[in-house]
Amino acid sequence: MNVRLYVWQRLTAALMVPLVLAHVAVIFYASRKGMTAADILARTRGSIAWASFYGVFVVAVAIHAAIGVRNVLAEWSPLEDRGAGIFAIAFGIVLLILGLRAVAAVTL
Repeated sequence: MNVRLYVWQRLTAALMVPLVLAHVAVIFYASRKGMTAADILARTRGSIAWASFYGVFVVAVAIHAAIGVRNVLAEWSPLEDRGAGIFAIAFGIVLLILGLRAVAAVTL
């Protein structure tokens, strides 16, 4: 495994831990308060803080997942490292686009 990719995957994992915990805490808070989707959207619309929070989350997930997919493909599929890398990059870009669209839908 490429040491650089190993380090990037560990860094994104370390970044995602507090983000996941905060996200789960928000979900529990919203569900305990009986908030509807409309209530939540009313709080997130136009919020630079929520857009930044989830934007960072999406970027970290896209990088982390792409590296993981690359490693799985390189180890378990007939693809060579280059083919696995190309597929993983495409996968990461798709995740990034879908995630950023979701962030935009909730905050813009």
